[in-house]
Amino acid sequence: MTIDKIKQILADTLDVNEDELSADTNIATDLGADSLDVVEILMSIEDEFDIEIPDSEIENIRTIGELVEYIETNM
Repeated sequence: MTIDKIKQILADTLDVNEDELSADTNIATDLGADSLDVVEILMSIEDEFDIEIPDSEIENIRTIGELVEYIETNM
């Protein structure tokens, strides 16, 4: 499932507990991800799902749920 894989990537990259993540979790404010973290997360997600997320779309993705929706819509 897409959300489970994304939660795993976020937990591994940001050293947070996967069980505490939900679709409403804000990647920057709730998890404290900085710009370097975001780049690393996006690279992992792009590799995992064989998808490319354009820079123009990254600004619109704030939560785990929005990230899942983007991936499922564009796969």
